[in-house]
Amino acid sequence: MEFIISPLGDRAVLLEFGEPYLEETERKIRTVTAVFDEQQPAWFIEYIPSYTSVTILYDIHCFPRDVFPYEKVCLEIRKLFDSLEPIKITERRTVRIPVLYGGDHGPDLQSVAELNELTINEVITIHTSAVYTVQMLGFAPGFPFLAGMSQKIAAPRREDPRLRIPPRSVGIAGGQTGIYPIETPGGWQLIGQTPIELFLPDETPPSLLRAGDQLEFFAITKEQYDVYKEGNV
Repeated sequence: MEFIISPLGDRAVLLEFGEPYLEETERKIRTVTAVFDEQQPAWFIEYIPSYTSVTILYDIHCFPRDVFPYEKVCLEIRKLFDSLEPIKITERRTVRIPVLYGGDHGPDLQSVAELNELTINEVITIHTSAVYTVQMLGFAPGFPFLAGMSQKIAAPRREDPRLRIPPRSVGIAGGQTGIYPIETPGGWQLIGQTPIELFLPDETPPSLLRAGDQLEFFAITKEQYDVYKEGNV
């Protein structure tokens, strides 16, 4: 399996696999994460997948003083993956996320529609018509970066980022869409809010979504939103 390996500080290596949004790139990333899920060398701390790469953090104290940790880690990673073929992704978990679009729950929906010369309903239809792939989690606990959004509803980040974004807000930035699991500052255009909790600190794993999942949005009414929030669904 081809990849580029390089140092990232003194306690991590970066494995790069190719262009974003390509299945071949994703297959290589899933191969690395699957291997480290099953077998973890003593020096391994954790991996962090992204759109095109995986960062591997390692413990330098696991190596003798006369060994250069970076070189040793590179050697072992080469042994693990050089002769390995990328796995085939045969099944994906699909998660459906209800969203209350517009109003106080999506204060930027109107501006996203105007920017793209669409009606609000057209934006909602386009946003709910796609099947998204969770490329990575980050920025905030459980925040999913999603591939697959139509460029018909793309919108730039806000010029005046908000200091507080309500948890579970659904946003658009550039050609991406995502969900803020927790309250945080942010500059994405907010088009709706889901009643579903994405960050689950008391569970293992502590995130509803995982890299590689497929995600579908569907629109709900305020009444349905309240029912979801009360846990009756």
